Amino acid sequence: MKMMNKVFFLAITALFFVSCSNDDDSQPEYVPAAFEKGILVTNEGPFGNGSGNITFISEDYSTVTQNIYRTVNGTELGNIVQSMGFQDDNAYIVVNNSNKIMIANRYSFEAVDSIKTGINNPRYFMGTDGNRGYVTNWGDPNDNGDDFVAVVDLRNNTIAATIPVAFGPERMVTYNNKIYVAHQGGYGQNNLISVISGTNLENTITVGDVPNSMVVKGSSLFVLCGGNPSYTGNETAGSLVEIDLANGQVLNTYTFGTTEHPTNLTMDGNSFFYSLDGNVYKLNSSSISLPGNDIIAGFFYTMVAKDGLLYATDADDFASRGSLKIYDLSTNQQIQDFQVGIVPGGVYFNE
Repeated sequence: MKMMNKVFFLAITALFFVSCSNDDDSQPEYVPAAFEKGILVTNEGPFGNGSGNITFISEDYSTVTQNIYRTVNGTELGNIVQSMGFQDDNAYIVVNNSNKIMIANRYSFEAVDSIKTGINNPRYFMGTDGNRGYVTNWGDPNDNGDDFVAVVDLRNNTIAATIPVAFGPERMVTYNNKIYVAHQGGYGQNNLISVISGTNLENTITVGDVPNSMVVKGSSLFVLCGGNPSYTGNETAGSLVEIDLANGQVLNTYTFGTTEHPTNLTMDGNSFFYSLDGNVYKLNSSSISLPGNDIIAGFFYTMVAKDGLLYATDADDFASRGSLKIYDLSTNQQIQDFQVGIVPGGVYFNE
């Protein structure tokens, strides 16, 4: 950030104290000049109506600002704020039901541009360099044959190509210039990882049913698969699948019990963390033995481990404002609890 912005930030924060209100629409909020250091939480918002938003929590936890995009720009993001990704100085905010990606400066949250054509039911964005990004799209969620990954030209924020893929593409990770896409299956279930190179679908890898989260450790991709839920009439066990990124081969599959459906795989140091049946479990990533140790109780919507802390969101009843809870992983004790927006679905860091 430029020195002028930093000076303005100090000046304005000396004048105003920003905190959460019980109703973020009823009281005006004063926004710091920059969101350079801290935590960003994407809040999906109410399903089918209203708008999602983004909450900012300062690095020292002293300042919490709700609905920063609307406050800075005077407009709502739309319905549903599914996720967010970064590339250089920009934040790419994926607004699912509104079929658009809103682009803002990640430090000031001033609007930069938007992408409203060439995408359909977008889910997640990943930038790979200053020229190219990728967006997973469900298309019509009732049509399993129209799903695709859009390739974004980041120089002009247009869709440069679309790559047809199997149904239900969701989260992505990148390794060695390739994109790995988990196919959770949309409103159904799937069991694939797509491997994309440039603008081409290189191959697919079969994993367990309903892959929902991934991490890269060394030269391996670990994929947490939830398994088919019981309501499908074909319930299957969750699993943790290790893939050799050098050749795309499955190295190991670790299987949970038939009625166990884990989610939210994340990693910090040499440990994996995931959610299962109202508990957070910890695994030694070098010597995996399921289920590992349950360390924290709580039903969390999403969670991210980073630098010895666990950032976990609680969506409460999915109609009221949720919360972000922070745990010290050295003691497994909660150290912070912040009110955020309705259905907090993503945790990101401005550094």
